[in-house]
Amino acid sequence: CRNVDRFSGDFVAEPMSDKLLLKDTGGAFVVLGQFLLLRKDGELFAEWLKVTSGANTRNAASCSQCLNEWCDVFL
Repeated sequence: CRNVDRFSGDFVAEPMSDKLLLKDTGGAFVVLGQFLLLRKDGELFAEWLKVTSGANTRNAASCSQCLNEWCDVFL
């Protein structure tokens, strides 16, 4: 769990343009946009990410959590 906390902290501290995400998703801005279009619904977003990029359940949930925290800080 410490690795997730460290990852989350690192993720939130960086600008969105610096994120390296799977190219299948279309990039960081597409992923953030989808998260916002889904009204920051973590479960819906995680399902979308799994279908779009092939992410597993754990990684999709982690991404959702990190995006939510990033939005809380920057939006």
